[in-house]
Amino acid sequence: MRFSAFFFDGACRAFHHRPTFSKLVVILAASGGGLVAYADSKSDHAIASSQVAPKKKVVVLGTGWAGTTFLKNLDSSLYDVQVVSPRNYFAFTPLLPSITCGTVEPCSIVEPIRKIIKKKGEIKFWEAECFKIDPTSKEVHCRADIGTNLDGNDEFLLNYDYLVIAIGARVNTFNTPGVVEHCHFLKEVEDAQKIRRSVMDCFERASLPNLDEEERKRILHFVIVGGGPTGVEFAAELHDFVTEDLSKLYPMVRDLVKISVIQSGEHILTMFDKRVTEFAEEKFQRDGIEVKTGFKVVEVSDKNITMANKSTGKMSVPYGMAVWSTGIGTRPVIMDFMKQIGQANRRALATNEWLRIHECDGVYALGDCATISQRKIMVAAQQGNYLAKCFNKMKDCEEHPEGPLRITESGRHRFRPFRYKHFGQFAPLGGEQTAAQLPGDWISIGHSTQWLWYSVYASKQVSWRTRALVISDWTRRFIFGRDSSRI
Repeated sequence: MRFSAFFFDGACRAFHHRPTFSKLVVILAASGGGLVAYADSKSDHAIASSQVAPKKKVVVLGTGWAGTTFLKNLDSSLYDVQVVSPRNYFAFTPLLPSITCGTVEPCSIVEPIRKIIKKKGEIKFWEAECFKIDPTSKEVHCRADIGTNLDGNDEFLLNYDYLVIAIGARVNTFNTPGVVEHCHFLKEVEDAQKIRRSVMDCFERASLPNLDEEERKRILHFVIVGGGPTGVEFAAELHDFVTEDLSKLYPMVRDLVKISVIQSGEHILTMFDKRVTEFAEEKFQRDGIEVKTGFKVVEVSDKNITMANKSTGKMSVPYGMAVWSTGIGTRPVIMDFMKQIGQANRRALATNEWLRIHECDGVYALGDCATISQRKIMVAAQQGNYLAKCFNKMKDCEEHPEGPLRITESGRHRFRPFRYKHFGQFAPLGGEQTAAQLPGDWISIGHSTQWLWYSVYASKQVSWRTRALVISDWTRRFIFGRDSSRI
């Protein structure tokens, strides 16, 4: 008993001085000369916590339509989410043509990405650019270019369990000489701001007293290469800007302005119904916008655009400003990734019906980098929403799959496959007239459709702040006109 009492007293003293054991119950039992001790402490909770599986890492590349929609709908409490993008905001790109002419201000269509993910909980954001994807080691190589060190760039690695690639695409120049050096693009907010300044530069330059009329005509010749929705909408916005605002400010040169649209196909807006295409071409003809179809641009210099036609051959046209809007191409990081996974001969990443890249477990591709479509914005948003829902119910669907029956294996797929739903598309044509092609082969053209365009684009804004700013910009334009300041 002395031994037992001594042991009990020593145990109590020892554990009394150990702060990690705040609650201690020691029960000693003498049975056949043996002692048994039981402890209940905070260490048991720590052991149990250490056995909880860590959250899977989800790395999202890009904050465009697909990436932002995915983040907005994802239950971030289920994963360790990290976002990588060279721009720290989401931009409502359908209104970029409106920025070029002062109808809408740039800050009205952008929302800080940190403000969006703040509502979703613990999501990390890194303002950097992914320059390499390593599917073997499941790592992405990123580089920041925000002056974080003496060289102006920092490189770091991110490991992932799931990778969502939504970095979009770049402008496709078709390797045409002089395009990069002399043409404007219209894909980012910065592009729209450059075009806006360039338009005002052309008018100011053409107003100088030491120029002859031919030089003024050249400077005020605005050329849009590409007859798709972006090119057509910019041409319409520019025409309205010139006729409604700039003609009053520059009366000496207003009759010298010329707007031309160059299209390699036989018609503009070929992705729309024939009725929309015919109306757009007739309206442009009435407005004095020259539409040159069947011409392919082969070279661009600082003052001339050379184009070729099968019947007339090559011809050179002088210009003052050119906007290149002929489609999209694959980014270098995606091209390198496609070589690694055996898709080097494709135009975009090949995915299955569940948006997973073939032969890449846990890697998904959304938006332009995986879809070459004229309705790319609508496709990207729906893909982001679909994939977020799949991630939210991934654990439940592993136990209770809801997809179709597998063909080569037993059981079902975890999720239902992605299906795109077309809700219609718009083509603003200027003069407060818009063409709309809606489901069910319904075509609407005119002033009433313009108000439908206003309501849809206002409702699609990413936040109430941007929604209020865009509506106020439209109201300001109706009352005071467009802003012609060169800022």
